[in-house]
Amino acid sequence: AQGKPLDGRSDLYAVGVLLFHMLTGHAPFTDDDAVVVMAHHIKTVPPPVREAAPGRPIPPELEQLVERALEKDAAPEVRKKAVFALSQLKDDAGVSALVSVAKTNSDAGARSEAIFWLGQKAGAKAASAITDRIDNDPNTEVKKKAVFSLSQLPPSEGVPLLINVARTNANREVRKQAMFWLGQ
Repeated sequence: AQGKPLDGRSDLYAVGVLLFHMLTGHAPFTDDDAVVVMAHHIKTVPPPVREAAPGRPIPPELEQLVERALEKDAAPEVRKKAVFALSQLKDDAGVSALVSVAKTNSDAGARSEAIFWLGQKAGAKAASAITDRIDNDPNTEVKKKAVFSLSQLPPSEGVPLLINVARTNANREVRKQAMFWLGQ
């Protein structure tokens, strides 16, 4: 809405808007004028989910997840907590949200956190996103966290990927990290 480059923060915010709508039956901001709605998304704190949906039984943890996702210009620590909350989403929704953060967030800490939680979720999509970060993330620490995350996958998924990293990755530190986790 502001013409700034998009990254994982916009994805987190979009997930928050979607969850808000699913829980309340309406968007956080409504108006006949799209410019007014856009301005609200930029500047206005949305109403708490419980206030927007009185009488609906909404678990406090879910309400907190939505509020974190809808924070504007959140500090890195808040974004990390939001990434954790995304990791608690079930099935493909959680993996998809984490993949988006791992690939696009400008904050290496948030990318690293998303990669960690991807390692806690099994499946081809999670493994693919983790290996993508090993191959393509510019930050060596994020790559090393991704190697650790491979070690957390079930052995039938993680071990072949770790062997491939140990044999073929161009970064010596990353290869050493893969060898370490293979030895554990």
